[in-house]
Amino acid sequence: MKNVMGRSSRTTSHSAAVVVLCLSVLLLANVVIYLYVDSLYQTNEPFAASHTGCPPQHFRMITMKNCTPWLQCSQVNSEVRRLKLIGQGVVKKVYLAEWRGQKVAVSMLSSPVYLEDFLHGLSMLQALQAPHVVQLVGFCLEDHLLVTEHHPLGSLLNLEGVLAKEQHQKHDTWQVRLRLAIDYVSILHYLHNSPAGRRVMCDSNSLEKTLSQFLLTSDFHLVVNDLDALPEVDVARGLVVKCGHRELTGDFVAPEQLWPFKERFVDDLMPGYDEKTDVWKIPDVTWFLMGRVAGGDLVHFHLFEIHKQCKKPEPELRPSAQDVLKVYRSVYSSMVRDSAGFRDML
Repeated sequence: MKNVMGRSSRTTSHSAAVVVLCLSVLLLANVVIYLYVDSLYQTNEPFAASHTGCPPQHFRMITMKNCTPWLQCSQVNSEVRRLKLIGQGVVKKVYLAEWRGQKVAVSMLSSPVYLEDFLHGLSMLQALQAPHVVQLVGFCLEDHLLVTEHHPLGSLLNLEGVLAKEQHQKHDTWQVRLRLAIDYVSILHYLHNSPAGRRVMCDSNSLEKTLSQFLLTSDFHLVVNDLDALPEVDVARGLVVKCGHRELTGDFVAPEQLWPFKERFVDDLMPGYDEKTDVWKIPDVTWFLMGRVAGGDLVHFHLFEIHKQCKKPEPELRPSAQDVLKVYRSVYSSMVRDSAGFRDML
């Protein structure tokens, strides 16, 4: 009888030890996942200017070993071969081109009327090179053209079409879509705290126009591509912005961007505003990015409160892009940990 009880006691102790070991492994796995996600998304610092590891005014595309100085007119004219027109806006025509076996995009001024916008966009590209800004390859002021890295998945407007393709369907998850939203808010945070001052995205008077400013990378991240309308805000110097010279309408633009008087619109009398107009638009862009993917409803639930704050009519009561970014990263991290824990339980 004593032997039976002894064996039973040892078996119970062994089982308890196994349970403790399993729980320890599960806890360690969750800690590792947390630290990994934290390393990806918990930094609050602005992007480093030399994200390619290159000196200033140099570029290196993903298949290149060495950094190369920005191409100048002689190199652009002799080494860059235009292949076909792939896009056209008010300010620029965009061509797919090739440089030393690398696919690049050549943007050419559409009309002299928009020369100021073109030059502003080029100056912003030069000043704001960072991980979430399209990489500048070269330019030629004489011919009014610039060369950037080509991203074959195209504009963010194409997101649903891209994810519907068989080779990309594995990326149609809440994780990938929420990471795109994190990229979007990260870009706003960077522009609002950039080396070139506090910049506002003025080419964003509709959802479609806003989405067209961004490109999808092959690894499903975002880069901002169109920087032709990035006016500076500096309250200390009395600098506020007005996005264009025409009256804006609709629910997508922030309330302070709407004409506030009963009289007929007069551009000179329109009050200025600041970067909080970008924050107002975050919930609408994120709603598009999340689509109807499984798990998207839970993401919207977790983001409900911060989105409610983004939509406050008074711009001074809205959070900053950095505040929104912290919440987005926290939601992503917690949902990844929760889903990992659920899988381990199964």
